[in-house]
Amino acid sequence: MSEDTYLSIEAPAEGIYKEKGSKFLAFAYPVRTEEDVKQRLAELHKTYFDARHHCYAYRLGAKGERFRANDDGEPNHSAGDPILGQIKSRNLSDTLVVVVRYFGGTKLGVSGLIHAYKVATAEALDVAQVIEKIVTQHLQVHFDYGQMNEVMRIIKELDLQILGQTFDNQCEILLEIRQKQYETAQTRFEKIDGVQLVQPAAEEDGE
Repeated sequence: MSEDTYLSIEAPAEGIYKEKGSKFLAFAYPVRTEEDVKQRLAELHKTYFDARHHCYAYRLGAKGERFRANDDGEPNHSAGDPILGQIKSRNLSDTLVVVVRYFGGTKLGVSGLIHAYKVATAEALDVAQVIEKIVTQHLQVHFDYGQMNEVMRIIKELDLQILGQTFDNQCEILLEIRQKQYETAQTRFEKIDGVQLVQPAAEEDGE
């Protein structure tokens, strides 16, 4: 993979594992923010309201720098960590896995729980389609109408994506730029007299 790409999953996927009457339903989701995580958890709590545990883990960001594991009442490190371990072992990010457990009446012990949550997670991620995402940054370009041709030539030559534009005496274009192209694009725009560049609040986007 390139330095400005990372792996995630394209669409939701499901898996199931059964052990001594207990059922472990695993749900994998592509997510971008903690708010996405909360929304998915709320949906599952509503659908599987009668389940004893809703354990989960997620990784966010191009380098998986934001992550969390939650045991939701299971013994410490017996659920969330095995789930997170499966996400990490596949080098995935922007990925949430929730495992909903229905208790079957027989305790599995900590080692049994670790195995169950690990396998259930693997079942879901095994069927998920893994995709490569590109890290991008946004850049606003402000310029006079007379500079239109120069600005558009750079956009065309670097194959930059236009997210929004306003053309008047004073023009403005919002661009999405692949991270490894960002400095090149910035330098070329800065060589045009009178062009002003504004970088919106920093964020890492995926394509």
